[in-house]
This record gives sequence, structure tokens and C-alpha cells, in this order.
Amino acid sequence: MDFLTALDISASGLSADRTRINTISMNLANAKTTRTPDGGPYRRKTVVQVATEVDDPFSVHMRSALDRELRGTRILGVTQDTRPLKQVYEPGHPDANAEGYVFYPDINVVEEMANLMSAQRNYEANVTTVEAIKGMYLKALEIGK
Repeated sequence: MDFLTALDISASGLSADRTRINTISMNLANAKTTRTPDGGPYRRKTVVQVATEVDDPFSVHMRSALDRELRGTRILGVTQDTRPLKQVYEPGHPDANAEGYVFYPDINVVEEMANLMSAQRNYEANVTTVEAIKGMYLKALEIGK
């Protein structure tokens, strides 16, 4: 694996982790939102990501046997979670229905914080990888002097 391929893999991870962190932050910020511009309560969002090739079509033919399994990550999209909404009896709430129930998003703050910590650790690991690659590249330049 060369330096640029390693950087491509880490960059794809950084991008995916940034999207995950932003989505989780949005979920936490809207945990008690009962009314959105679209109408109804906020719906929890999840990130769908898949492994993807990091090479362009030409470099696929130039790979060695050791490089054949290298993959980065790509975001397919951000989807709405299908969990049912929580019903809370609050007859004085402006968004209460005729029976006095208010619908809240089913967002578990502990679960979201665990997901946030995982995404943050992944992001930090990718930054460390980029720094290590940069250090190796600089050492290679020093050897060439």
C-alpha cells in the first residue's frame, strides 16, 4: 500500500465519522422536539455507510495481491429511524392531541452518547493515521536528500 492509498482510506473514514457525529448531535439536540417544519415530532436519524473501493478504475489493474482487500467507507445516506414515537400524557402541552398525549421522538440519550463516543474515537484514530502517514512521508523525503 502506498501513502496516497492510506490517506484515501483515512480521509473516507474522517468524512464518514464527521457525518455520523453531525447526525448524532442533531438527534441529541432534537430529543424533545414535538413539532418540526414538516409537521409532527422529530424523527431520529441514522447514517448508512458501506465499504467501498478506494482506487480509481486504472489503479485497480495495477494492484498487488496485498492491496486487493483495501477498502474505505462511503455514506449511502441518512435515513429516518422507524422506531415508534413515545406518548407522554401532558394535557397542557400545546402539541397534545385530543386525549392529552404528546408524541416525542424515541431517542435514548445514553445510546446516542455511546454512538457519539464511538464516532469520536474512530475520528481520532483516523487523524492519528493521517499524522503517522505524514511522518513516514517526511522521513522518506529526508532519506532521499
